[in-house]
Amino acid sequence: MKYMMIIGDGMADEKIASLGDKTPLEYAACPNMARVAGGELGRVRTCPESLPPGSDVAFLSLLGHDPLTCYRGRSPLEAAGEQVSLAEDEVSFRMNLATISGDYEGGVMASYNGDGIDGQDAYDIASSLVKNPDFAALMEKAQMRITVTPTFRHIAVVKATDEPFELTPPHDIAGRVIDAYQPKGQKADLLRALQAAARRVLEDHPVNLRRVQEGKLPANAVWFWGAGRATVLQSFEGQFGKKGTAVSAVPLVRGIAWLSGLKAPRVPGATGALDTNYEGKTAAALRALLEEGDDFALLHLEAPDDLSHLGDTEGKAESIRRLDSRMVGPVLDALSASGEDFRVLLMPDHYTLLRTQTHDGTPVPYAIYDSRYPGAPRAFCEAACADRPVIEGGVALLRKLFELN
Repeated sequence: MKYMMIIGDGMADEKIASLGDKTPLEYAACPNMARVAGGELGRVRTCPESLPPGSDVAFLSLLGHDPLTCYRGRSPLEAAGEQVSLAEDEVSFRMNLATISGDYEGGVMASYNGDGIDGQDAYDIASSLVKNPDFAALMEKAQMRITVTPTFRHIAVVKATDEPFELTPPHDIAGRVIDAYQPKGQKADLLRALQAAARRVLEDHPVNLRRVQEGKLPANAVWFWGAGRATVLQSFEGQFGKKGTAVSAVPLVRGIAWLSGLKAPRVPGATGALDTNYEGKTAAALRALLEEGDDFALLHLEAPDDLSHLGDTEGKAESIRRLDSRMVGPVLDALSASGEDFRVLLMPDHYTLLRTQTHDGTPVPYAIYDSRYPGAPRAFCEAACADRPVIEGGVALLRKLFELN
């Protein structure tokens, strides 16, 4: 038996007036998801009510852990995804490249990801920042080291005490004046100074000047968030008896997978945006199952969440269509052609609401398709699962997927 979990990040939502009073899942009308929904439908609470809803908490749950006992912040999970290790007296942060419009004081968070900056541009901007003498001097004063990546996501690590950090995720303040959300708590003055210095350094960076000429927003700022200490997780294979692989463009997901003992390959051209390597990611997940001897594969698409944070209604619907046609459909066809029995779990990790452009902790819909007992296709959407009982946590859902109950 082979098992595939397909996650459309943040694709669950409310009904939207501009979509004919449908949710993006309903509006997208996906035929391959309907095939999966011919199986078992249900709902699951991926984010405990006492924790902030987000992919960090949700993916801990969905890969077999209890976030209430093991969650120590988002950034250490992302650090693991970049193979950055932490000492006991260190705390890591996510350092986003971002766009702040207007003057820095009184400026507005125009883009939490620097208008989707990626690849060499992102690497060049962050690399030049950490080499700038003024910024580097503040890093030394804060006892900080930064790992640069070819994405808008970079990893900062500092020596720290047990005093709390109070940091706001930038995607939660899209379109808002940043002043009220500046760092508070431990090292707040230094973190604020680093963010202000980054704005001065990056404003006239050659990459940003070119991006403006191309009609893009400049990645003219950084934003620290997601503080946490090193995390130790249980083995996925030890818990469920399944060897596996997680295919994702997002360091957070790769980090949780790696800490859980799963393989987490990088796929060339895979990004967290609408323009990603759908075929390459799908092929990597299928290769793990059908050629490399794995029992389980996770296939993750970040784009619905990204577009929700941007408030892009049509873009979110299109990302769901691409998930259906370029990932779900090929997975079902390839697994069917393999001749092996298989089960596919399809779901979002959490709701991301276009109305608020933020996450929501409402239990999410799921569907489980079993090749031995295919049912008639039916819509996979929030309403189709609304009357189903709620499973509490990803451990119980995985046990259902693996038929261990």
